[in-house]
Amino acid sequence: MMEMKATRDGYGEALVALGEKNPQVVVLSADLTDSTRASMFKKRFPERFFTMGVAEADMIGTAGGLSLVGKIPFCCSLGVFASGRVWDQIRVTICYSNLNVKIGGSHGGISVGADGATHQSIEEIALMRVLPNMKVVVPCDAIETRKATIQAAEVWGPVYIRFGRPPIPIITTEDTPFLMGKAITMREGKDVAIFACGIMVYEALEAAKELDKKGISARVINLHTVKPIDEEVIFKAAKETGAIVTAEEHQLSGGFGSAVTEVAVKQHPVPVEMVGIKDRFGKSGSPQELMQDFGLTRFDIIKAVEKVLKRK
Repeated sequence: MMEMKATRDGYGEALVALGEKNPQVVVLSADLTDSTRASMFKKRFPERFFTMGVAEADMIGTAGGLSLVGKIPFCCSLGVFASGRVWDQIRVTICYSNLNVKIGGSHGGISVGADGATHQSIEEIALMRVLPNMKVVVPCDAIETRKATIQAAEVWGPVYIRFGRPPIPIITTEDTPFLMGKAITMREGKDVAIFACGIMVYEALEAAKELDKKGISARVINLHTVKPIDEEVIFKAAKETGAIVTAEEHQLSGGFGSAVTEVAVKQHPVPVEMVGIKDRFGKSGSPQELMQDFGLTRFDIIKAVEKVLKRK
């Protein structure tokens, strides 16, 4: 049985590890300290933790100021608030000046469950990747989230890290390499390349197992960094397989699949099918029910593969 752990737990553990390693790391929370697991840092380093209340714009502005005096601030809230509610502040205060501020967006996607449409962040990859200087990372499990958060403190400039609420399978190990901007090929294959991020990496791996039984060899690529995107791995996969499927727990418009396709067409235009949310708002339900209802399961990936291969 696979070990299950929420990616937000990996984020909280990383904050503590960073706090122990670097005294310049500080954490700001917009009233959702436990939900984002920033509570782990607060307990260990209360003098370097700031509760900003329901004032996300103030949190971003304060983080910008802290970065200007040499601190490395990590801002935490639900992704829908940490991206959409403060997009103007992130754009003008943080990205325009290329400040060294890190933003943790929790409860990403619809897998958050019963919180419903207003709290399900399904647009933030598009919102964040369009901003100059912003880096965008969508880790696939708790271990990778921890690595991504630690590495975010080591690179200069704005970074947005998307993580989730429910426990999901751990599919990487402590020895799995992680480098921001460099994708990981989780499974080799020659007939089609499946690019995925976040929770959809696991679904893609499960889909590939089923496709094997049908005689279809699927390459699965964990493209955890949406920006800066790993162009070389996309070029290589497009050239070698001749077909691409993308899988994301996010709106299709302007999201992960769009980012992959923008790259592929530069050198190797190939048929592409995208698995994601099709111009809908979220709704309440269990994570499993919602993943099925919104077409975000391994079976939806399999259908997309079969469809794209007919166009190859």
